[in-house]
Formats: sequence, structure tokens, C-alpha cells
Amino acid sequence: MKIGKYNFDFWSWTEKTELVQLNEINPDDDPVRPELSNEFRITNGRKVFGLKRDSNHIEGVVCVAFTREIPTTVKELELMSVPNEESEIAVAYTLWSLKKGAGKKIMKELLKYIKEKTDIESVITLSPLTPMATHFHIRNGARLIKINPTTQNFEYK
Repeated sequence: MKIGKYNFDFWSWTEKTELVQLNEINPDDDPVRPELSNEFRITNGRKVFGLKRDSNHIEGVVCVAFTREIPTTVKELELMSVPNEESEIAVAYTLWSLKKGAGKKIMKELLKYIKEKTDIESVITLSPLTPMATHFHIRNGARLIKINPTTQNFEYK
């Protein structure tokens, strides 16, 4: 991209990132579901991934639960979570970024991880009913599959 007389690639930083599994995050940083504890996020078939840049800079976070069915609430997500090797579905239930472009990049890396490291075929979201969530997922290639009373589910291929 050319800005004025300078060449500048705003997204080049994303090439220097990798998806890493995290043992904890600060739940207060989560704008979607800050009420969920670290214990909830990393037990019973649930994992937290970060988009790591450089030494220890985390630019984005996604929390994933492994299930056999599509949950419509966080309580269902909790009850349906099973170990990764027993699951059919990966459910991204919260995602946020600390840098522009990190949300899209972490979702792309999560899809790559699921395809390469698991036998899971479906990546679904448990997203809030907000225009921001809808716009983010549609813009990143997901399709809306269900609107629930308090959430919505998108599917990534």
C-alpha cells in the first residue's frame, strides 16, 4: 500500500505470528465473555489459543470448546464439552484482538490448526447477537447457520 510518498504494508506484522496454546489469560481482557474464569476456559475439552508475535506479545486470543453438538448458550457449551479426540465440532466461543488484523489472522490460524492437527470437520462459533460479531464472521468467510435467543452460530469451512 502506498501512503503519500511512502510504501507501507500495514499487515506485514501478521506474517511474523504463530498460534500458541495458552494456559491462562486475563479474563477481564475478554470483551465478549469476561465472566468466564481461566479454569472454565482450559478444562473439560476447552482450550485457549493466542496469536503470538515476537517473544511473548499476544496480539489476539480465541477460546475454543470441543463438542459433538452445536451449543446455543454458554451453559450448553459447558455441558457439551468433551475431549478433543471425542469431538466432532470445534466451537469458538470468544475471540478478541489487541491489534488491528489479529482477529482475522487468529481465526485463519485456528482453522489451519483444526484442519492439520485434528479430525474435526466443523468449526462453529457461539457468538453474541451483535452487529459487530455478525460483520466480523461474514467478512471472514463464515455463514450464519442459526440465530438463538441470546447468541448466533456461524460456520467456517
